[in-house]
Parts: sequence; C-alpha cells; structure tokens
Amino acid sequence: MDDPAVVLEAAAQFLEVRSRSVAEVRRRLTGAGYRTELVEGAIERLLELGLLDDEAFARAWIESRDRAHPRGERAIRQELGMKGVDRVTVDLVLAERREAAAGVPSDDGVLMSPDTVAAERLLARNARSLARVADPPQRRQRAYALLARNGFDPDVCRSVAAALDMDDGEELPAEE
Repeated sequence: MDDPAVVLEAAAQFLEVRSRSVAEVRRRLTGAGYRTELVEGAIERLLELGLLDDEAFARAWIESRDRAHPRGERAIRQELGMKGVDRVTVDLVLAERREAAAGVPSDDGVLMSPDTVAAERLLARNARSLARVADPPQRRQRAYALLARNGFDPDVCRSVAAALDMDDGEELPAEE
C-alpha cells in the first residue's frame, strides 16, 4: 500500500458512483488503510484534475435535494456538514440558492424564498396522503410536522401549512 497510483485509483473508483466531498474521500481512503501522506497526495491530484471540488459537490447536492427530495436550508446545511463540507462553502452555496430563487413570485406576486418553494413542492408530493385527513386543522398540523421533519424553518412550516387550506374546496397543487 505504498504506491500512490493505487491510492489514486481507489479514490477514482470511489468517485465513479457519484461526486463526493474531500472529507468523504479522505475518510474512505484512510479507512481503507492507506497512509495519510498518500491519501493527501491523491486528494491533491484529484483537486488539480477537478475531480474533487467541495463547492461543486455542494451545488449538486442542493440541486438534487431541491429536485428530488425537497429539504429546508437547516436540513441541507446539516447534511452537507455531515459530508464534511466546510461552513464557508455551505454558506456560499446556500446564498447562491437564495439569490437564484429570489425571482420566483407566488400567486399573489410576492417573491418566495427557496425554502418556501421547496416546502410547497414537498407538500404537493404528499398531497394525496394529506388530502385523506378530513379535519383541516389536523391536516395543517400534519403538513407542519412533515415540513419540520424535513428541516424547514418554523416560519416556513407555519405559512406553507396555513396556506394549505385557504380555500376549503381547492385541491392541493399537483407536482409537475
């Protein structure tokens, strides 16, 4: 296990499945028993080649979350922290997310936060199960709990869950 090429190959194989953070690659390689200096050399080389980039990883993670599994900023921040992405990078990428969503108007013309957009998307995905709850206050409570479990801020949970039953006859929006 003294060959830098072997360590680099192991890192490349780990990255084949999906992009990873620098910390994930470091953990995987040191956990596999490779020497620290060889691991650091492989990471340096992967950074030079552009195969490892925490900022790009964080952007892709957030984009994936927003598309497939909507989460609040708090949950995304925690997930990226667990992946080893430093706080400065997370702050930068989440600020970009907020700026990108700043132009999304709601039905009444008010600009919505990215968390509000993601929360509405999550409720739309769960529209059928929420619609089965006949009692509007209980439905709002379930919606609030679902949003809270997915890392949304209490204010977002409250406003999006409250908007759920604005018109009693109106169905929940369907996911596009």
